[in-house]
Amino acid sequence: MPALTGLLTIMEKAARKAGGKLRRDFGEIEHLQVSQKGPADFVSKADERAEDTIFRELEIARPDWGFLLEEGGEIAGADGKPRFIVDPLDGTSNFLHGIPHFAISIAVQDPKPDGSGWGDIFAGLVYNPITDESFWAERGKGAWLGHRRMRVSARRQLNEALVATGTPYKGHGDFEEWGKIFAAIGPQVAGIRRFGAASLDLAWLAAGRYDGFWESGLSAWDTAAGCLLVREAGGFVTDYRGRSPHIADTQVLAANDILHSKLHKLLAGALK
Repeated sequence: MPALTGLLTIMEKAARKAGGKLRRDFGEIEHLQVSQKGPADFVSKADERAEDTIFRELEIARPDWGFLLEEGGEIAGADGKPRFIVDPLDGTSNFLHGIPHFAISIAVQDPKPDGSGWGDIFAGLVYNPITDESFWAERGKGAWLGHRRMRVSARRQLNEALVATGTPYKGHGDFEEWGKIFAAIGPQVAGIRRFGAASLDLAWLAAGRYDGFWESGLSAWDTAAGCLLVREAGGFVTDYRGRSPHIADTQVLAANDILHSKLHKLLAGALK
């Protein structure tokens, strides 16, 4: 059982510090007047405060590294140095509606050796401030929930599989595409869940709570840490064509090897 490395200790410290503030802000949501502007504006500020806290903690520890921030955009680091990819509040709609299911996601991405862009995810952490669960992984060292090793589910049959997804909503996503995939997968599996935080969906998949996951139209900060968690827990993460990018975001299909093959066959057939 490995201890948190220095890098992951820094990442977890930043997440826990921001998470404490999110818990405090979350407790204020129920006291706000229900209006179109008030709660949404409050959540936007909570999101920004969390990101600022994480950024400041990580910048102090690694001043020459770059950043890709959901709110703050890209901040260049020194040549040849890694970058942090940060989502300070994944599950914003849940937070806004007082639903206690959201997370902080932090990943570290290495530059490609030839300097042509960004390569592998080296470390990832997904922290749930409500449950105080810290899911973490470092490339080649497995995936962990606290001090417990995580493994993806060993289920092999679709009719036993619980699959998570994200659904399109107003102004976001392809309803027609999603409907075709749902129509193909839904009747074959034990159940489908939509909890509204992709980073936690992938963390739960790595922990064996879900057996599969699909979603499209995400961003790098939603999935960078989660992709590493699933892969280090023995799972497969690809796009809908079966390719394995460093960060699967525009299209994500994840499961253990057997279920991934079966789900991919259904998904590919639905999109022909």
